[in-house]
Amino acid sequence: MWRIGVVLLLLATPVWAEENATAYEALRVVGREFGRDAVHQIVSITGTKGDPQPEKWKIIVEDPQGRGLRELDVADGKIDSDDTANRDVAGSPEGAAIDVSRLNLDSSGAYAVASHTAEVSHTSFATADYTLRTDDRGEPIWIVTLRSRSSHPVGTIYIGATRGTVRRTEGMFAGATMEDVEGDYDQGEGTGVISNAKRKIKHSFYKAQEEARGMFERVKRSFSDFINRE
Repeated sequence: MWRIGVVLLLLATPVWAEENATAYEALRVVGREFGRDAVHQIVSITGTKGDPQPEKWKIIVEDPQGRGLRELDVADGKIDSDDTANRDVAGSPEGAAIDVSRLNLDSSGAYAVASHTAEVSHTSFATADYTLRTDDRGEPIWIVTLRSRSSHPVGTIYIGATRGTVRRTEGMFAGATMEDVEGDYDQGEGTGVISNAKRKIKHSFYKAQEEARGMFERVKRSFSDFINRE
């Protein structure tokens, strides 16, 4: 139940009151240090051990001078380290840059959606790892891995960063996806004990996905609006 309280506090408290920066705030540091155009060259953003936000964000960005990828560590409102990065750590397919104009979900919002999904699936967790990158269609997506107090992964949630849709989960709802749910609702699942169990699992996932839409409406945050308010 204590996680429910965290989500409610998150919704009621301004993001800037959090002890650790959100992903948007880390990107603002990059824009301040390297120029506004740099935020349009972001390939991926990762953070680990978030409670709910991580102490440090690792940002992979295309070098504006065309010298490959750079790996930036952002913490405490500044860039802690700046180094070259290998293409294989970029995360996004083929190192595709994120279209930040399509971002409507900060890491604080991703946490709210993921936490609620975990609650619906009766999954307890202590911390969250975050990755923001593009999917195989070029759409920005949050991948939130929830971990226990012993740091073991207990579930991963894939959330569209434009509309807040829960795309799929791992370790929850028996790995159900929206494609599974839509297919079964359209075609029917048959009868029998196994089918009934599948129906219950997928109904729970469908409920979580529907409720995530309502959560998204409360926590959505346009990156374009955020960065232009500076």
